[in-house]
Amino acid sequence: MAAVDNVYVEWISGDRNAIAQWDYGVAPDATSSSTPTTMSTMASTDATDKKSKTKTKDPKSTSSGSTPLPTAVKGGTAYHRVYRQTQLAFSETADQTDYGYYYWATKNVANLTYQSGADTSVRTNFATNGKLPDTQDTNYRAIQNAYPVFGLAVDLGSVGTTAVSTLFVIGLAQQQAIQFDGANGIVSLPSLWTSYYSTDLAALSFFYNDYATSESNFDSQLKTDAVAAGGQDYLTITSLAARHAFAATQLVGTPTKTYIFLKEISSDGNTQTVDIIFPFHPILLYGNPGLLKLLLDPLFENQEAGQYPHQYSMHDLGSHYPNATGHPLGNDEQQPLEECGNMLIMTLAYAQRKQDTAYLTQHYKILQQWTQYLIQEALYPANQISTDDFAGSLANQTDLALKGMIGIEAMAVIANLTGNAADGANYTAIAHSYITQWQDLGVAHNANPPHTALNYGANDTFGLLYNLYSDRELGLNLVPQSIYDMQSAFYPTISNKYGVPLDTRHSYTKDDWQMFAAAVASKSTQAQAISKLAAFINETPINRAFPDLYDTVTGDNNGIPQFVARPAQGGTFALLALPK
Repeated sequence: MAAVDNVYVEWISGDRNAIAQWDYGVAPDATSSSTPTTMSTMASTDATDKKSKTKTKDPKSTSSGSTPLPTAVKGGTAYHRVYRQTQLAFSETADQTDYGYYYWATKNVANLTYQSGADTSVRTNFATNGKLPDTQDTNYRAIQNAYPVFGLAVDLGSVGTTAVSTLFVIGLAQQQAIQFDGANGIVSLPSLWTSYYSTDLAALSFFYNDYATSESNFDSQLKTDAVAAGGQDYLTITSLAARHAFAATQLVGTPTKTYIFLKEISSDGNTQTVDIIFPFHPILLYGNPGLLKLLLDPLFENQEAGQYPHQYSMHDLGSHYPNATGHPLGNDEQQPLEECGNMLIMTLAYAQRKQDTAYLTQHYKILQQWTQYLIQEALYPANQISTDDFAGSLANQTDLALKGMIGIEAMAVIANLTGNAADGANYTAIAHSYITQWQDLGVAHNANPPHTALNYGANDTFGLLYNLYSDRELGLNLVPQSIYDMQSAFYPTISNKYGVPLDTRHSYTKDDWQMFAAAVASKSTQAQAISKLAAFINETPINRAFPDLYDTVTGDNNGIPQFVARPAQGGTFALLALPK
């Protein structure tokens, strides 16, 4: 039996008329001169990467009575390298990069065969012969011209009943990764891996050979923790979401000044979108809270340098990845209350987990500025959009108001941690006054059962109260337990086949916000939400990467925004991210 896999040339650009070029080679085994301190594997350095483990049966099994072909290592890592012939730095077409080099690789063993060529040729060769002819097509051409594919096949011989595995990896190597408008104007930032590896091939070799370590460290721990927290269904959700979440990030800069940049994949391609980092951040709190700082740093740096004109927080650092060139005219998407609350909550979440009060002191001035905006706007939010912009704008959104109030209370904690006790007393008094009023304004007390309304006074409406999560995440105890209990009892009464709708305006939902709400609900409500999301994963007709927006009745996404492969899936880690 042979293990085979191949990739299409479409990886290199969304412009199907672009000319592709490729080559085949073997990278010698190598290690870095020093170990990066901010990443567990090279997988984290690229905006897109995947490790594929193809399993077959162990040929040594006594039940087979057969002898496998030897898989002696010839040495190194065999790879196809594929790239756009004309590189367009810091450019994307149709949500795909137009520069850099894709590597498709596996171990260079004795029974490895390879081929590049038209899709029909490569696949027919394997289907007919069980191997590939070790040939390269050198007719470099447009992506859509006799679609080139790049095959790797490993002959494992006869197999039995015990699983064996063959590892294939794919990664994108870019020397220069991001354009960033920081404290000193617009600069080009290198991929962080270039500080540790002298060449693409050295990085590729380490990436491949590090698999066993990275798999055992993260995957094993996740399996233990997810099953303990929410059972096998929760492991199904989080193990799928993890790859989607991290694949949207890129480590850049140098060891002395490191950043993480994030792409809002498939929705609008923004760089460093604050309300995408917010649902993403639970996976970091669970896995490595220090990485959250590396995401927040560019947002602070740009705005503290005076490069954003508004009192409130910016929505993103650039209209399209990988350009984090800011919005000096303030013409980004306007989600002022949303983003101020998000920045305050995430900054405190990082500082609490890492006990980094110096970070709070460093950014105290702008955090105060955003808090003042919340004090003015949170109790009665103006007609505006929240992070769920696709659902439309609305005044007096109950859940959005709650985020603002939690943000104010978060600032009270920040003030107290940094020795600003008078500020802390003032902010907490305001937050508690607001939350008392909010309970009258936003709760449909006479409904059966009672619940929060989508917006003030609209007692025949509802919405997922997912921002309640941050009260528990930060240990604020601003919101009375009765609100938690009320919402927890309410959700099962409105749940559809695949979960609770986002609000009464539509039957669709967001899985990140469902998991935020479930994380602070009763065990029974939590279990129902997890079960229904796992059922969606198993039964959905959607044939694209894990979508975070879907219809709770049909499990499809027809007629709604096609959100796929977004870092927002990090929000499914909400339960694991809560303080122990």
